[in-house]
Amino acid sequence: QVHLVESGGGLVQPGGSLRLSCAASGSRFSINAMGWFRRTPGNQREFVAGITEGYTTQYAPSLAGRFTISRDRIKDTIYLQMDRLKPEDTAVYYCAAATSLVALVSMEPYWGQGTQVTVSS
Repeated sequence: QVHLVESGGGLVQPGGSLRLSCAASGSRFSINAMGWFRRTPGNQREFVAGITEGYTTQYAPSLAGRFTISRDRIKDTIYLQMDRLKPEDTAVYYCAAATSLVALVSMEPYWGQGTQVTVSS
């Protein structure tokens, strides 16, 4: 079992920045990709960004350029740097882990509990 714990959510003004963190623990020997999804009220969870053990990254096209995913292998933690935030970025952000990027976006990965991000003035 893989355990994922997110942190860093909160309230930020439009145009501001926020960095989310996700620490992984447990039986993660089969995990080769981690990433972020988000769910806005009334909508399905959508893919935001993913990163592999080899540091290959993938982004939702609409978010590339404002959001940056990174990882610290020593700390077994990934990050999501979110810049120039907009009110429509308001969502619950979930960390996810899977055996590959393909599995991350197409199959049921391991999920964290989610962290709320609210962009509002």
